[in-house]
Amino acid sequence: MGLGQETSVSTAVVLSTPGTEKKHFYRSYTTAEVDHLMSARTITPTQPTRARHMNLYRRYFDLVASGRKTIEVRVQYANLRNIGAGQYIRFACGKDECLTRVNRVARYGSFEEMLDTEGPANVNPDSPREEQLANIRRIYGPEKEALGVLAIEIERV
Repeated sequence: MGLGQETSVSTAVVLSTPGTEKKHFYRSYTTAEVDHLMSARTITPTQPTRARHMNLYRRYFDLVASGRKTIEVRVQYANLRNIGAGQYIRFACGKDECLTRVNRVARYGSFEEMLDTEGPANVNPDSPREEQLANIRRIYGPEKEALGVLAIEIERV
């Protein structure tokens, strides 16, 4: 077969109605028609963006959803050790959800070190540093802080 020559491709479609025999319907397509059919196909994703799921208290969820909270604080549990830039996190509070993308992850030895480096306004723009520190330590006790602290920089998607 030389360049520019058309070839035919035969396809069989099986038609059947309950209680009847199967019938075959043959249709021939040229390679140009097959190319056109394949390039004209739009591929839609079968699943939404794959994302980690994390729950948040309402006051923090609202800050993330508004884009005002850009640093999410977590302790370094085993399931969070491999979190990295480019991944997605779907935050949830009740039935509300907010999809975010991770821009970077920083690891710290303590909540104080994390707040001093990241800035309290990025963690919670509505609370002063000492109040944030007290709130974080109410959520995570000293044994959890000892695992290591993660500052996850996020942005709304």
